[in-house]
This record gives sequence, C-alpha cells and structure tokens, in this order.
Amino acid sequence: MSYRIALIPGDGIGKEVVPEGRRVLERAGELTGTRFSFEEFPWGSEYYLECGRMMPADALERLRPFEAIYLGAVGDPRVPDHVTLNGLLLPIRRAFDQYACVRPAVFYEGTRSPLAGKRPGQIDFVVVRENTEGEYAQVGGHVYEGGAQEVAVQTAVFTRHGTERVIRFAFELARKRGGKRQLTSVTKSNAQGYGMVFWDRVFKEVSRDYPDVATESLLVDAACMDLVRRPEAFDVMVGSNLFGDILTDLAAAVTGSLGLAPSANLNPARTAPSMFEPVHGSAPDIAGRGLANPLAQILSGRMMLEFLGQQQAAELVENAVRAVLREGRVLTRDLGGSASTGEVTDAVLACMA
Repeated sequence: MSYRIALIPGDGIGKEVVPEGRRVLERAGELTGTRFSFEEFPWGSEYYLECGRMMPADALERLRPFEAIYLGAVGDPRVPDHVTLNGLLLPIRRAFDQYACVRPAVFYEGTRSPLAGKRPGQIDFVVVRENTEGEYAQVGGHVYEGGAQEVAVQTAVFTRHGTERVIRFAFELARKRGGKRQLTSVTKSNAQGYGMVFWDRVFKEVSRDYPDVATESLLVDAACMDLVRRPEAFDVMVGSNLFGDILTDLAAAVTGSLGLAPSANLNPARTAPSMFEPVHGSAPDIAGRGLANPLAQILSGRMMLEFLGQQQAAELVENAVRAVLREGRVLTRDLGGSASTGEVTDAVLACMA
C-alpha cells in the first residue's frame, strides 16, 4: 500500500520532532512493505509573520487529496495564541470534519508518575474530545470595544448532530477496547443549564443502545480531581471541546510527561484526511536545542498507521517505544534523562530492526 502524507512541522519544537517521526514512519514502512509519499508545507507562525496568515487561502484544497496530515505544533510568542489556533488548527479540523479527537493516556513501564503508589500499566485510558463545535465554535463578538462599557460574548454551540456522533464514537471505542467497557461523560451541567444539560440528556439517550458499556457522568471539576485521585479507574472519557482539552493535559501530567501524549483528530467517515499531532505545544523555551521529546510525535504516527489500517507497522512502533522507555537508558530531560531528540529516535529505530 502507498499513502500520501502531508507534513506540517509548524513552529518551535514541531520542526524538530516531525522529522524524527518521519524517520520512524519510513522505517516502519520499510519493514512492512508500506510506502509513504511525504510533502511538507511550511505553514505556521513564520508564514504568518511573512504573509499575514497562518496558511495560504488554498491550503485546505491542497491538503484534501492526502490520506493523512502529520502535524508538529503551532505557536510563537510573537503571534497571539488565538491567531495560531483559529488560523490553522481549527480550520483544518472543521473543514475535514475531524470531529473525534482521540487522546490516549498510558503510564508506561520505565517512566515515573508524580502520583504516589501508582504502577506502570495501572493507568491506561482514552479521552475522546468533541473537536468541531462546543466552546471552540468562535460564535460571539464585542460591543463598545475598547471602551469602559465593553461587552464580550462567547457562545458555546452544541448541536444534536455533533453531540450525538461524538458520544456514539466514544461508546464504540469503549466497546472495542474491551477490558472495563466503561464510558465516563464529563460535563458541567449544574452551572451550564442549557448546553451541558443537553449533553447529559443526549448521553443518556445514546447509552440505551450500548447496554454492555457501563456509564458514569462527572462534573468536570470532579473528573479532574478523580484523574489525580483514581486515574486507574477510567477507561474511556468523552467531553466537550474545552473539557477534553483540559482533561488531556492533566492526563499527560499524571502519566509522566506531555512528551508521551499523542493525539488523533479523526474523520471517522474517511471523507477527508485525518490529522495526527502530539498534545504538547511548540515549547519555544527549548526549541532549537535538541531537548524535545520526540515520542509523542512518534506515537501520533503510530495512531496514524493504525487508522490507515497498517496494524503491523503500528505495533512495531508501539513496541519499540515501549522498549526504549522500559530500558530507560536513552531518555530526554522531561523523563529524567539527558538524551537528545535525535538520540531517542535512534534508540526507537534500533528497537525496530
């Protein structure tokens, strides 16, 4: 099989970890007879500073023919965060209907959690984040901007179509994973009496189609507390755009590092390319110094391989990452080591041989 993959390294450490992820993908392809054709696009904050936009006007049309998009990170201190998010990430997610953002959280052997008494392998759950509407819908505006009576309105948008499909996706994932077969819905319906009450109602309705999946509903503050107090109790969690974003940074912290947290922005219907990226940002404070952990980018590539149907290649990558972490000899600073970005990738490649 042959796949066309669009590379968007983006900003900061994205420019360092995407080439490392590509090396691993190419090796996995060599070992399994899978071919990749990569095309790199220099879009991001540098492009914005030169051209006044994060990507060109025809960017979505240029990306559409690809099987997948492999993204590094976007963000630069010289460009406001809302510009980077709304100029590249959100347009891609919406245009390609990447409504299910899947973010696994695994406590790997050989790593350390800040939580006392937790053992590797004990924490293994997935957060499904609604990815195209909710609090990130960018519906709102300003009145009397800059004046003493200025008003800012930000509206969260929850549609039945969008809410039901992501909840149903999460139920299917809980069923597919086996194990606990448990789905936790995360809302804030005690305070948000319209959108979140609606979410709760849709969750209850959809749950009737999945009697084999145990369910619970938690308020987001309680969910955050329990991610620290009892993370091993979770299997699959589903939440809105904002809550899913917050929960997954916390999930990365309790499992050891943002440098181990991958994600997939999925178009489950496969009518357009899906996008795979690490949860971490562009980390300008360490960019260009060879300190970035490439494993989140590499694991995002593993998720891409799995979504493309290349299960053997995905398992090769997963097993190699686990071996490197388990041995503990070649790790970046965030994991207590001193290895460079490239040295970690070299170790992964050596485990794949």
